[in-house]
Amino acid sequence: MGVQAVKQIHLGDISVDVALKSIKNIHLSVYPPNGRVRVAAPLRMDLETIRVFALSKLGWIKQQQKKLRAQARQAQMEYLERESHYVWGKRYLLKVIEQDAQPCVAIKGARLLLQVRPGSEETKRQSLLSDWYRRQLREEAQVLIEKWAPRIGVELPWLTVRQMKTKWGSCTPATRHILINLELAKKPQECLEYIVVHELVHLLEPSHSNRFIALMTQFMPKWRFYREELNRLPVRHEDWSY
Repeated sequence: MGVQAVKQIHLGDISVDVALKSIKNIHLSVYPPNGRVRVAAPLRMDLETIRVFALSKLGWIKQQQKKLRAQARQAQMEYLERESHYVWGKRYLLKVIEQDAQPCVAIKGARLLLQVRPGSEETKRQSLLSDWYRRQLREEAQVLIEKWAPRIGVELPWLTVRQMKTKWGSCTPATRHILINLELAKKPQECLEYIVVHELVHLLEPSHSNRFIALMTQFMPKWRFYREELNRLPVRHEDWSY
């Protein structure tokens, strides 16, 4: 599904990147950290039609940009002694143990223990901790999927945990494939549960339609509260130079 052309339109002082693709429907996205706006549209659609569509969403675009620009950013991690790291919404101080033994990660009291071999580089420490987060998240997400799939009335999906910049999760209903953002291992567990329910409901309703909202309210009445909590929490430092 290649891109035919990339153009740009303007809504006052807001620039919108337009990618014309071999797709059926038009999609609007607002990306962190500063609210870059992008529209993916079918090849046959002319720029004026796309502009009218984007104008109809101008209020939503500005609201999303305001949220993104206000959201706190975590400091860039260096994986050093006494650095703050979060696990399931709780803050831990990193304790680096250099030892000629099998590298591992563990929680002890208020400390996150990172055992590495002497002279280990930052990239190795990052990889070890990332793998540990991935195992924690996959295990917890699978438990939640097995809890919620029968309640919602869908088959168990195929789960992938991945580091993502712009989404907490995604769902491909045709293949029953759910993606979960690795960063959720650092957020409160109820936030992960909200995302799991959100993606499972997409197996019943692919769009964010009124039906989707009604289903979310039926299965998780406080879903809006969890969404706001998740969007309020600091997000991972990223190099957004794209």
